[in-house]
Amino acid sequence: MKFALPLVALAIASTGTLLSAPAAARDTKYMLPFQEVLDMPEAKEKLDGSVMFYLAGQKTPKVLEKKDSDVSNKKTNGVGKADEEACRWAALSALISFQDKAKSLGANAVVDMVSYYKKDTNASTTEYECHAGAVVVGVTLKGTYAKVAAK
Repeated sequence: MKFALPLVALAIASTGTLLSAPAAARDTKYMLPFQEVLDMPEAKEKLDGSVMFYLAGQKTPKVLEKKDSDVSNKKTNGVGKADEEACRWAALSALISFQDKAKSLGANAVVDMVSYYKKDTNASTTEYECHAGAVVVGVTLKGTYAKVAAK
């Protein structure tokens, strides 16, 4: 019992409290307009137009052939950026990855795209889901590579 009191005092001195709860990390969910990503000047530079992107439920040209489905999980550093800006960057990174793989598969579109954060599907015809933490911002998209008819 002699040692119990000094140990409690040491615990309080080193942590500031006797019992501390684990700190909750920030995880702010955003639903943001997909079109804003496509309208970014950087998107116009990096997305060459050879691959089109269609969210689930959006009207698409006739799908001639469906290929593999895939997930693109992209993160970006959110320090010093507004959450929404960092979200657009992460989403653009996901689209660039989709574009590169679509080309290698001979696809000209990614169709039925949904948000897929922590494997939880969130479908919208106009928005994508983004999660912002204290440092890292992430977007996870899932879609199917396809060959679609020309518009």
